[in-house]
Amino acid sequence: MNFFLQGLTMGIAYDAPIGLANLFVINAALTQSRKKSLLTALIIIFFDVTLAFACFFGIGAIMKKFEWLQLIILLVGSLIVIFMGINLLRSQTNDISSSQNEMTIFKTISSAFVVIWFNPQAIIDGSMMLGAFQVTLPNYSYPIFIAGVGIASAVWFILLSFIVSKFKDKFNAKVLRIINLICGVIIILYGGKLLFNFFDLLLG
Repeated sequence: MNFFLQGLTMGIAYDAPIGLANLFVINAALTQSRKKSLLTALIIIFFDVTLAFACFFGIGAIMKKFEWLQLIILLVGSLIVIFMGINLLRSQTNDISSSQNEMTIFKTISSAFVVIWFNPQAIIDGSMMLGAFQVTLPNYSYPIFIAGVGIASAVWFILLSFIVSKFKDKFNAKVLRIINLICGVIIILYGGKLLFNFFDLLLG
């Protein structure tokens, strides 16, 4: 139970800071039906848990070893993230809901995949956090610990989606537009940071 609780608390610490995944879930909860926003949260959970598994077992070390892999992920990831942010900024107040509700399942899955897996900094940070912790654990505790991390991810994103969805009706169209703009700007800044890291790595 101790290892499970350690995984649970580590998982919350891993997911709680505001990042692209949280913004993605918040935006979906604000602009989609509750059913579809929950589906979006479940898709994010799947990719988040698989990334946590990969970090725990050392994918960050592989990325550090192969610089070309970092470059590809940084470039493609930054451009797609910036494009996502621009789309949010371009959406009009009266079509925030309708445009998002038209997202196909494929687009939701591909966007969630990019948000989680095309952020090298998150992969490396996650590897340092989870991978470093792995060294302190006995081998037999790995499944228990990583199960705690996975459950923390599920609880966090489902709760976040539910709470935002529950209270979104209290926001009028103007407030939704402002939130959308804020999310869009932050996402573009994330993408810009990834692009800067790409050129820094390329020229360094």
